[in-house]
Amino acid sequence: MAKSTKKVPTTKAASEDQVMLDNALGQIEKMFGKGAIMKLDPNENSGGFPGISAGALSLDLALGGRGFPRGRIIELFGPESSGKTTLALHAIASAQKEGGIAAFVDAEHALDPQWARKLGVNLDELLVSQPSYGEEALQITEMLIKSNSVDIIV
Repeated sequence: MAKSTKKVPTTKAASEDQVMLDNALGQIEKMFGKGAIMKLDPNENSGGFPGISAGALSLDLALGGRGFPRGRIIELFGPESSGKTTLALHAIASAQKEGGIAAFVDAEHALDPQWARKLGVNLDELLVSQPSYGEEALQITEMLIKSNSVDIIV
């Protein structure tokens, strides 16, 4: 039977590694902000994020029990007429019902206000942008994100 050749770090080597790691973590936090890197708490519920309901209990449960996580970029992908916009409008309605502010960047100029209203969207409170080109849509979205005052952007 072969013997393991893996060396167990000495206390001195381990403490040097810890110092180097602490320096690297400090640089990361200085450059990218507090919370840019962290250890996960194994005792924390894996679904411990605040969320916005997707408007369907089964989907909320599949997403960890709280719907779409706040502060994250979520991509809804699928073929034409598969329900992506309907799902996004349900999420907007959920956010508004919780008192949140919602924005819809309508790059395709295809938002149907009557359908949105039927799904529970408060059109009087919905921020809508119909940008002329893609870069404008991204700039508007970035400004809304940086304002840190909008709960959901579609």
